[in-house]
Amino acid sequence: MWLMIGLTSCNSYLDKAPDSIVSPTDAFINFTNFQGFVEELYSAVPDYTSATWGDTWLMGDESIDGAGGADTNDHFDQGDYWGWQEGWVPSWLYINGVVSTSTGGFPPAKGLWANAWYSIRKANMGLANLDNLTDATPEQKNFIKGQLLFFRGWNYFELMSFFGGLPYITHVLTSTENLAIPRLSYQQTADSAATDFRAAADLLPVDWDNTATGEPTKGNNSMRITKMTCLAYLGKDYLYAGSPLMNKESTGSATYNKDDCQKAASAFAEMLHYVDDKESWLTLVPFSKYSSLFYTVGVTTVPGYPEAIFSATDDDASFNGCPWGPSAIFTNAAIGGGNVSPNARYVENYGMANGLPITDPNSGYDPANPWANRDPRFYNDIVIDGDQVIYGSAPASDEQYRYTSLYTGGSARSDQESSRTGYSLRKFTPMTCNNIDGYPNWYSGQNNMHLAFMRLSDVYLMYAEAVLQGYGTATSSYPGYNLTAEQAVDKIRTRAGVGPVAQSYVSDPTQFMSEIIRERAVELSFEADIRFNDLRRWMLWDNKQYLEKTAIDFDRGTVLVPASAIPSPGIHYKPINMTERVILTRVFHDFNYWLPLRVSDVYLYTTFPQNPGY
Repeated sequence: MWLMIGLTSCNSYLDKAPDSIVSPTDAFINFTNFQGFVEELYSAVPDYTSATWGDTWLMGDESIDGAGGADTNDHFDQGDYWGWQEGWVPSWLYINGVVSTSTGGFPPAKGLWANAWYSIRKANMGLANLDNLTDATPEQKNFIKGQLLFFRGWNYFELMSFFGGLPYITHVLTSTENLAIPRLSYQQTADSAATDFRAAADLLPVDWDNTATGEPTKGNNSMRITKMTCLAYLGKDYLYAGSPLMNKESTGSATYNKDDCQKAASAFAEMLHYVDDKESWLTLVPFSKYSSLFYTVGVTTVPGYPEAIFSATDDDASFNGCPWGPSAIFTNAAIGGGNVSPNARYVENYGMANGLPITDPNSGYDPANPWANRDPRFYNDIVIDGDQVIYGSAPASDEQYRYTSLYTGGSARSDQESSRTGYSLRKFTPMTCNNIDGYPNWYSGQNNMHLAFMRLSDVYLMYAEAVLQGYGTATSSYPGYNLTAEQAVDKIRTRAGVGPVAQSYVSDPTQFMSEIIRERAVELSFEADIRFNDLRRWMLWDNKQYLEKTAIDFDRGTVLVPASAIPSPGIHYKPINMTERVILTRVFHDFNYWLPLRVSDVYLYTTFPQNPGY
């Protein structure tokens, strides 16, 4: 079962001595106590979806907030990149409480910046005390060390993804130590993280259930750090380091670093071997269970299993069922809603069921019937005009809302209280999440929304990118691993019932890369910080295509679209008079590729400078 680390899944590991948190003798002397020390590192991982009642983790081009919004997304749209650390709506990057002082609260006080540095220090403290672990088997000692190394590497990886190269601290700083640790280049920081990930992978098992150490909690180990987690992040670390933005920061060349991409492909291939051989429980879920990756209804399990590779612990997942939260459908304030809408320009990434992008002249896309025969994930993720959004009995006064009205002037169109763009989001909740259908009793603890930091589908797509950029063609594979870049992308499309990448795209590396970019936008839409970081590392933010956030304005026509063409329940008419309207163009300068560091931190010592341009 998919259960919480530190709560349900490892109670026996937390039965440590009362003063073990502060006593170096008791805290580290045996495996049970030392694992209890390590458990806090799991709890220190921020649950980015619980930062507030809004979508503060979406910082890219995928969504737009209601007019007058104050989320991080709004700050960035206006060119205020200090917005990750300011404003009355806190960013998940910034919330300044650390897990050791958090009381849960509203929202849980766990932001990345504070908790990453806290966790790095804690990991270093644990590594420094490994010799005190005398009451443990060699396997247990390896598992402790492997987890500590992973968390040090992971927290550095997350920090440098947003802020660039950092000092890589590998010892416990003392209160009297002279702070003179210089910032490293991105490449140097990534290489240090890679060393930690590689060492951790060599120490940890593929599956804790198949070890003597994991036997006491067998069946409840699926959220523990494994060899699979470490290899996935080792590959991601190298792929990021090899991407144009990071390579430019390190070498001056805004191109892919071929060597780093080959190292990334190697790590991904090593991990996927275990998946292929079924030595790991990780697998792609069938599309019929796709929603279980994001939410569950009527059960106590946390979403994600068995595809999630790394997630925050489930501190308050049921909180996200709030009708005004990011997990609600944004249709109309009368039945429940919010102020977040999918950017109409972003929705264009969803291609046709045959696998072709809507811009391809052979795709069959009909601008007069734009929602017909699209990628099945389009209907899973996006609410369109005419979709059924009420399923139970409704008061007569609310019956008009049963089928959403997203046309211009419709009851579900509002710049502040429902859809601003002509689309709404449905990926993370059942459609019954509304005032009338009662949010399927979200607060019962049996309904949860929870999003992973990384899923197995992400690894397949990163593998495809690493192979393409490291070995040159879509038909290349990592030497010794029989999976081409093309096959890796098609594996994700096949799961969704989408046609393969067309040969006209496979034969041209540039065109194939464009399909990887589009596939990542669709498969990983609205999840974690993925899209924001993808556009940054690819250095695409200066492209008007991504800076503009748009709406579709249209009237509802009179021609009914057959249900066979639009499988989502509802009554759908072909739109007429459709036009795209630019709502805003994000303000962006080249130095905004990196976020500004906190002023108070760059004043700590002279060799920790601010990012250029701020």
